[in-house]
Amino acid sequence: MAKKKTAPGAAAPTGGRTTIEVLQREGVALIGLARPEVHNAFDEMLIAELTAAVREAGDDPAVRAILLHGAGSSFCAGADLDWMRRMAGYGRKENLADAGALAAMLSTIATCPKPTVARVHGPAYGGGVGLVACCDVAIGANDATFGLSEAKLGLIPATIGPYVVSAIGARQARRYFLTGERFDAAEAYRIGLLHDSVMPGELDERVNEILGALLVASPNAQREAKALVRVVADRPVDERVIADTVERIATIRASDEAREGIAAFLAKRSPAWVPAALRPKKGKR
Repeated sequence: MAKKKTAPGAAAPTGGRTTIEVLQREGVALIGLARPEVHNAFDEMLIAELTAAVREAGDDPAVRAILLHGAGSSFCAGADLDWMRRMAGYGRKENLADAGALAAMLSTIATCPKPTVARVHGPAYGGGVGLVACCDVAIGANDATFGLSEAKLGLIPATIGPYVVSAIGARQARRYFLTGERFDAAEAYRIGLLHDSVMPGELDERVNEILGALLVASPNAQREAKALVRVVADRPVDERVIADTVERIATIRASDEAREGIAAFLAKRSPAWVPAALRPKKGKR
């Protein structure tokens, strides 16, 4: 990963995991899918370890943002073939437990209180598309490829479905859920799966720009903004929604971080939560 202004300092690894790698670099948890020999495909272990890592990062006060990326030539190729073979022999009880673990992983990422960013390169298929859709921000190399091929296998993208539909809309979901067509990064950007698509050599720079923007914003405001989106998305603007938003802004205005942010703005200085490396030099603002 690039080590520019958004991720200064030494990275501290965390051990004990076999399918993912977790590093911390000054406020950013770098969570890497580490099964490059199978294109970072899911199995039971990866699902369990990724769920635990995101939960830990979400609870860690030292972590301000989470970056999800893949080792090797792929972001994530979806389900591991050996895992699929095992699933084929499962009974209903085992299938429910297995699907429940996958659903819990996706929900953990989607509802994480910290901002999440997907760095996408190479193939992202099936569950890999689900990971992209679960993250708050998704930046991809323009040679990345995507696909939702479950229907070709007699399956449906059920657990990832709510997140993918939220990202690309029902109309586009119908097409790609039904046809299983692969599509490129330009199409992923057009339909809303990616927020930005850049040349492969520019991917880390663009990701770092996003991380830098996240690190200068208020952690409490980001957490509450994520909650706000979940509450108001796809709901009519009725009296209950209006009352809820009034309550939310009144509450956050009285928070310590809001007071600090406003005071810093009026004093023309950086708020206390901004890392020292990202604060403007004296005389520059």
